[in-house]
Amino acid sequence: MKKKAFVAVVVALFVLAFLSPVLRAQEVLLGTWKTVADEGEDKGKAKSHLEIFEKDGAYFARIAKLLLEPQDKVCEKCKGELKGKPLIGMIIMSDMKKTGKVDAEFGEEYAGGQIMDPENGKSYRCKIWVKGDNLTVRGYLAIFHRTQNWFRVTE
Repeated sequence: MKKKAFVAVVVALFVLAFLSPVLRAQEVLLGTWKTVADEGEDKGKAKSHLEIFEKDGAYFARIAKLLLEPQDKVCEKCKGELKGKPLIGMIIMSDMKKTGKVDAEFGEEYAGGQIMDPENGKSYRCKIWVKGDNLTVRGYLAIFHRTQNWFRVTE
């Protein structure tokens, strides 16, 4: 009986050791993320909380909380039906899908969607990478890009 228990423990340890890197590579994108201003007078300050959620196999982000602006602020520079709408609840990132690629530095990659900057009302192609409690967000305009780091909110 002791031999069977020993074999079971060895097998369990082997399985855990083998699967650990695989499980770590599958980072969790869902949840609340803190954005940080990367330009202007508020550079370096926490700016907002965004909630990332999944719908029909794609990932989206909506503004959950503003940290530097009044909660009732509206999007003045947005275009179309979003113009003048409240920022809280606004979906600013859409249609992101897991690519299956994992970057050694940035983590698991998602792409194929777009992100909208409420500061200027413009939309950009987007890629994101999640690694632990860090999210790297990159918006593209032709060959130019801008990268931000978002941080998981663990309240």
